[in-house]
Amino acid sequence: MNERMYELGAAPSAIRELFAYGLKRKAEIGAENVFDFSLGNPSVPAPDAVAQVMREALELPPMQLHSYSPAQGAPETRAAIADNLNRRFGTAYSPDDLYLTMGAAAALDACITALTNPGDEIIAVAPYFPEYRVWIENAGCTCVEVPARASDFQLDVPALQAAITPKTRAIIVNSPNNPVGTVYTRENLEELAAMLRAEEEKLGAPIYIISDEPYRELAYGDAQVSWVPSIYDDTLVCYSWSKSFSLPGERIGYVLVPPAAADARRVYLAVCGAGRVLGYVCAPTILQKAIAGCVDTPVNVEPYVRNRKLLTDMLDELGYEYIEPAGAFYLWMKALEPDAQAFSNKAREHELLIVASDSFGVGGWVRISYCVADSVITGSRDAFAALKADYE
Repeated sequence: MNERMYELGAAPSAIRELFAYGLKRKAEIGAENVFDFSLGNPSVPAPDAVAQVMREALELPPMQLHSYSPAQGAPETRAAIADNLNRRFGTAYSPDDLYLTMGAAAALDACITALTNPGDEIIAVAPYFPEYRVWIENAGCTCVEVPARASDFQLDVPALQAAITPKTRAIIVNSPNNPVGTVYTRENLEELAAMLRAEEEKLGAPIYIISDEPYRELAYGDAQVSWVPSIYDDTLVCYSWSKSFSLPGERIGYVLVPPAAADARRVYLAVCGAGRVLGYVCAPTILQKAIAGCVDTPVNVEPYVRNRKLLTDMLDELGYEYIEPAGAFYLWMKALEPDAQAFSNKAREHELLIVASDSFGVGGWVRISYCVADSVITGSRDAFAALKADYE
């Protein structure tokens, strides 16, 4: 057997391991007694329009509902997505710039596979979603970790520049960010773009940004999520409706290869080839129909705004340190000891499930996912207080 695959299967992700533990504990002592902040599993219902379109789709003849689409997705679905992007961002994308995938994970994996050869390097900004490393290394490449700016978790552009070598093929940018909740400012992204253009000129080869955007619509207050291709031409966009439409189990997303990107047509065809090799062809037909009918549906962020305030008010009262999240639905909290995993294990003793930062590429923090019922947050106060008391 493939020993690397065995190792990955035998050592599942820390996030999902904690989630599985939570399911077990809920069965043992009751869901109301377990405060599960482990997984980005939205509790907000999907928009009514999604259910309506899917009900209508179920009335279609079977050959329309259950048949394969073209490998890169149905033309009408890709056209609806392109039209939506063009209206929102003043662009001129066509359906042939889009490749539909089973969620953002498949989109990212296809981009990494398409852009690289074994021995290449891809930069990930730490902390980062742990699966980035899995996909990068599976492509035979090196995941180069570059810490975000310590003061505010924005991109540390000088540090990113220092990490670039002739083997660098791409930088993965994730804004709003998982796990911190940071939204990169336009100024920060413009600084990154200027640096990358200068490095491209020096190297004589493109350095792509892979913009991982499943949380694009989930930004709060004055935070503005920039459209990265408008700042840097050599950008590939990976998107999913898992978070914005609360459809994490349905697996539908896309890769956008803008025409302005270097070697755009070859890159697009390489994404198609990567999808073929990885088995990511023909995204689910009923979900393609749902997205085609609902792509313009507004996203409801108010429940997350309320949950963020409930959580931050509680943590302020208890004296915890954290980074104020500007987007997504995660809060990055300082662990009360240097060993984040030990702190997470201590939290388990109070039925409090929070993810240690080690798997995200840094130490000393935990991620709290607040896309939960508000009762989970309010009910967790005594557990957070008891955890704090353990260190006093």
